[in-house]
Amino acid sequence: MSRGVGTVEKRLNELGFALPQPAAPVAAYVPFVIAGDLLVVSGQLPLGPDGKIDPAHRGKLGGAIFNEAGQAAARVCALNVLAQVKAAIGNLDRVRRVVRLGGFINCVPDFNAVPAIMNGASDVIVKIFGERGKHARSTIGVAQLPLDAAVEVEGMFEIDA
Repeated sequence: MSRGVGTVEKRLNELGFALPQPAAPVAAYVPFVIAGDLLVVSGQLPLGPDGKIDPAHRGKLGGAIFNEAGQAAARVCALNVLAQVKAAIGNLDRVRRVVRLGGFINCVPDFNAVPAIMNGASDVIVKIFGERGKHARSTIGVAQLPLDAAVEVEGMFEIDA
């Protein structure tokens, strides 16, 4: 595994983002799996550098929190996904393509801005990776998420094996 700072991490820094420490799983699963040239990252919550969820990123969209906070939570989730990618492969430059993101939005039943919330994650990934960051996506509104998180994001990446 190649370790160190490459062009993707330099881009991250230029954009004012920093990768947190990769979060430990909160249940019986592994944070990522590599199968050939695919890396699948388990769902990541909007955990801050202290390992806790900011109160602004807890609760239901359309209820306790609103769109801006939901998009911010999705951005934090995306950075946590990338922290797992780096833990798995050592250098984000080994990502050939962001294949897919999946988003789960904790929301009230009639909340209809689920895609807009997930754009917080998608937009940051495209800013960081450029063309190779454009990805397929699913976004689902759900009744509850672990730790009452507002958003959870998972990812699939094509990597240099």
